[in-house]
Amino acid sequence: MILKDTFTLKNWIKVPKLGLGTWQIPNGDEAYNSTKWALEAGYRHIDTAMAYGNEESVGKAIRDSGIAREEIFVTTKLPAEKKGHEIAHESFKKSLASLGLDYIDLYLIHAPWPWHNIGQDCTQGNIDSWKAFEEIYDSGKVKAIGISNFEPKHIEPILAMCKHVPMVNQIRFHIGDRQEEVVDYCNKHDILITAYSPLATGRILDDKAIVDMAAKYKVTSAQLCIRYCIQKDMVVIPKTTKKERIISNAEVNFIIDDEDMKILDKL
Repeated sequence: MILKDTFTLKNWIKVPKLGLGTWQIPNGDEAYNSTKWALEAGYRHIDTAMAYGNEESVGKAIRDSGIAREEIFVTTKLPAEKKGHEIAHESFKKSLASLGLDYIDLYLIHAPWPWHNIGQDCTQGNIDSWKAFEEIYDSGKVKAIGISNFEPKHIEPILAMCKHVPMVNQIRFHIGDRQEEVVDYCNKHDILITAYSPLATGRILDDKAIVDMAAKYKVTSAQLCIRYCIQKDMVVIPKTTKKERIISNAEVNFIIDDEDMKILDKL
């Protein structure tokens, strides 16, 4: 069953292959219920971020679940605009408090540049943030550390100075947008990829080739897209607030054959 399947990081921490993404899910009932339903359905990986503004509700749902803390893998992120050693430490403490947890499983730098100035050179800020990440990791307050939306040119300066290589890079990845250069680079450096927006926010679900192939496997377009990412050896974190879709997104215990994977690669 996919909800029990994991990848193992270089430090032997296990990351569930399928998780719930919570981007654009408002704090309050929506974030709480989405997290609650996912955990009830058997999900054990929840992805949030300070920038999402929903850590409080996500954390409450985790605490209220009755599931042992060590069984749930929680990812959150340092906001893209917050670059630097001290601010990284401060932001981590705030996320920990908002979530109401004693530790976080995976902490990521949300982006290599601020969202309001995409492309800005923040090399030194990322290096300083990474030093803080390493200190937090060494303290035991986080089980794994990584990055998000980083390309090779952003990763190389960190690799040149780091004590701990980033363990995960969370990127936008879906059929039709495979970011092959980033994926190849991360695979070469043993950095696990997490795919966000695996459904392209719904844009690709009506694509005829995807619809036809999904019918062949007797699954939905969403299930085909999620399974595609899993077979690319990536963690996948589809986002939804619908209980039935949370359940459906986990029903991906089928195999796309090699020839069909090649067809999807070309879309």
